[in-house]
Amino acid sequence: MVKNSLTRSRRRSSRGEAGFTLVEILVVITIIGLIMSFVGPRVLNYLGDSKVKAAKIQVEGLASAIELYHLDTGLYPSNSEGLSSLLQRPGNVTGWNGPYLKGHGLPSDPWGKPYVFRAPGQQSAYDVVSYGADGREGGTGASADIVSWAR
Repeated sequence: MVKNSLTRSRRRSSRGEAGFTLVEILVVITIIGLIMSFVGPRVLNYLGDSKVKAAKIQVEGLASAIELYHLDTGLYPSNSEGLSSLLQRPGNVTGWNGPYLKGHGLPSDPWGKPYVFRAPGQQSAYDVVSYGADGREGGTGASADIVSWAR
């Protein structure tokens, strides 16, 4: 009886029911590669776009916190005080009712770089700027500057 079952399993494998051939595996890998060559760039493009959108949202949040600071104190943070004045009371400011940001520190932009604060700004009383993916002023696409006054 044991001999009978061994003989049957050997017959099955000799009929081609044992697995996939090398050609079948290569065809499947080629199809997967073709699909990824079309889908991959789109996914990476969406990832870059989402970082730009996240930076815009964070810049708007920082600008809103600066406006709240201005409502409480009557003035905008100076360059020397910077964005840290949204978390800790500057020594000479009265009416400070912060912290104006949630969390334990200043957020970094989606590319891991700190936001730039300038007072006075180019287009308004202040600027909050992310230099984008390349971390340098100027640029296009994901490397373009994200600024608070371009809302």
